[in-house]
Amino acid sequence: MPPPYPFGETVTIIRPGPPTQDDYGNDVPGPDVEVEVAGCAVWPRTSSEDVQARLQVLEGLNVLAPFGTDVRPHDRARVRGVLYEVDGDPGEWRSPLTGTEGGVQIELSRVTG
Repeated sequence: MPPPYPFGETVTIIRPGPPTQDDYGNDVPGPDVEVEVAGCAVWPRTSSEDVQARLQVLEGLNVLAPFGTDVRPHDRARVRGVLYEVDGDPGEWRSPLTGTEGGVQIELSRVTG
């Protein structure tokens, strides 16, 4: 299946791999697993600043990935070389009239400072 946006961007979804055990027998997250998703539409969300106690900037992106892309709330995503956190549950867009599958909307956020 070709990506929905032929001039879209490639976004990398990152999640911890299957758990392993440390030297004491405790479960710890396994090495990260990265999956590249081609053909994504990417556009900015508003950003905000907190300058009262420290210089902090909250910025975000919206991503529309191909329908059926597996993204979970605790995943991370690399877009244009910058690492973001997935913000909430991604939503799947599907037309109730035609059944057309529009994609999976993912909200990403990043805090600096």
